[in-house]
Amino acid sequence: MPLFNKKTTKANSPTNGTMTNGQEQQSQQSQQIITSPIKQSSLPPPSLVFHCQLANGSPTALICGFSSVKELYQKIAECFDIQLDEIIFCTLNSHKVEMSKLLGGQIGLDDFIFAHRKGRPKEIEILKSEDALGLTITDNGAGYAFIKRIKEGSVIDKIPHIQVGDHIEKLDGVSVVGKRHYEVARLLKDIKTGSTFTMRLVEPLKSGFQTIAPRSAGKQGSKKGFGTGKETLRFKANGNVSIEDEHDDATQAGIDAINILLDQFFGINDSELAAQIWDLGSNKTNSMDFAEAIDNSDLEAFGFTDDFIIDLWGAVTDVRTGRIKR
Repeated sequence: MPLFNKKTTKANSPTNGTMTNGQEQQSQQSQQIITSPIKQSSLPPPSLVFHCQLANGSPTALICGFSSVKELYQKIAECFDIQLDEIIFCTLNSHKVEMSKLLGGQIGLDDFIFAHRKGRPKEIEILKSEDALGLTITDNGAGYAFIKRIKEGSVIDKIPHIQVGDHIEKLDGVSVVGKRHYEVARLLKDIKTGSTFTMRLVEPLKSGFQTIAPRSAGKQGSKKGFGTGKETLRFKANGNVSIEDEHDDATQAGIDAINILLDQFFGINDSELAAQIWDLGSNKTNSMDFAEAIDNSDLEAFGFTDDFIIDLWGAVTDVRTGRIKR
């Protein structure tokens, strides 16, 4: 497993991977152009150019020529001349660590991307005094799992040094880089209650400025805020990308309901996984067909129990009958 205040750049846009060299308060006239190599075979439509900044402060980059989340991260790293493994996650339309703004498997065509880099590492010894630690984990789609939510009053909530947005790098000295969120969640769940373990975390680098806006935000007649477009660029599991309309209310309600169940049962949050489950169930007429569709998909590897599939089917039917609404 979604800021432009300019319209989407046309095919005659600046060279792929260019960066304008001016902070918002500086002259808009001078520009520095940095180009990064593009593999033509993997390019999405040439008109799709996204604005990007480092969340801790940077000039604005123009990013294009990617067909997956991993390729997007690579383009960002190339454009800002940083290492790929420095990027923990990206948010859309906000430079803050706002988990509701996370970039997942889709980007609105008017969205502005902010890349959050690694900051201070920290190693914390934790006593697992309860069965559940109170963590909801997600990942960036490129090998880094991080904390999306901390349940109030939980074991982790009582440790002030652990924060939302922290990347989970190691458990008891063993690297978990490259593992998906559900794999990290399973490792944490398998730690015996009453035992002590060590978690190595890496904070997102703190912002170098508190307010940020597109270059022309102060002009009269410009749009307020970012992300006003209705269409989104979606990353597909087969490596392709496509431009699709924004989810309707029923679909979004279904995705949200399924994500709640994923959080409750697995301690993970993944809107793209939830969307895949919703797609499998939205046109089924009974739970048996739904379970068979899951078994015949790549979701079979998750090993969902029969009880969990019934709960998922219940969420699907509740949305379809209007008992759950967005």
